[in-house]
Amino acid sequence: MQIPIKRGIEKVPGGMMVVPLLIGAVIATFFPEAPGFFGSFTGALFKGSLPILAVFYVCMGASINFKAAPYIIKKGGTLFIVKVGIAILVGVIAGRFLGEAPITSGIFAGVSTLALVAALNDTNGGLYMALMGQYGRPRDVGAYTIMCLESGPFLTMITLGVAGLSAFPWQALVGSILPLVVGMILGNLDKEMREFLGKASGVMIPFFAFALGGSLDLSKVWQAGLLGLAMGVGVVIITGIPLFFADRLTGGTGVAGVAAASTAGNAAAVPAIVASANPAYADAAIPATMLVAACVVVTTVLVPFVTAWVSKKYGRPVAEAGEETGLE
Repeated sequence: MQIPIKRGIEKVPGGMMVVPLLIGAVIATFFPEAPGFFGSFTGALFKGSLPILAVFYVCMGASINFKAAPYIIKKGGTLFIVKVGIAILVGVIAGRFLGEAPITSGIFAGVSTLALVAALNDTNGGLYMALMGQYGRPRDVGAYTIMCLESGPFLTMITLGVAGLSAFPWQALVGSILPLVVGMILGNLDKEMREFLGKASGVMIPFFAFALGGSLDLSKVWQAGLLGLAMGVGVVIITGIPLFFADRLTGGTGVAGVAAASTAGNAAAVPAIVASANPAYADAAIPATMLVAACVVVTTVLVPFVTAWVSKKYGRPVAEAGEETGLE
């Protein structure tokens, strides 16, 4: 008898990230001694998010093609700059008022500069490419080869530094992007390595999500309820409007822009990585993880509806003969 476990998980928005994260959080909340009790590989899995993420970024980097067409560079570069620019602007403003620490009381308890920047910085690539496959052009799908550079903690660390908050030593900055760069080099030197490593990136997601969940206390998750919903909607609005106009300025109808107004599943891992590189963000990391995870769910549900509406109102871009995505 076959049980459609994978299909069931994928019916949940951001399911491959959210479901394992929740399972890990449930175990950590109700059976906190389990990792120590079992020890060995089982115990390591509850605390092994960083090594798994290192492998994940190598595999993701391998899928980035240096040979993207000029249009792809223009489109992807524009969306990339706008998305990251918004995160920097929000980070500078929030940093002036919040610093590194999270808000500790009131309805905004848990909100921090780290949470805001991590939620805004990284686009859900799978969602973007799926929406472009339905509402966009092949070369708009390929634009994600540039936007992939958003992945990981590097840009979040840079943004926090630009915002005037605690800086990171250069070794931490290089170390945060080195796995991605190594993957990019391997994938572009050898097509077979690109295919080999690229296939593995999706497999890593539920494992590092589970490990992240192992550090969460569900008794505090309720704090992310309305806040998480509000932040998710905010990500779509704050990034979606500028991205819409940026897409139109580069020859699109706005569809590609709003399709990029989401939060990537792996962005939920960024607060923990940032805190490991700089203890000044330790207090903000756990509530930030919960808020960013909520943004993943909200934006994954909301962005497809907004993209479909924009496509209906402004028209679907017409593919030109002989277009290629730039993805192999």
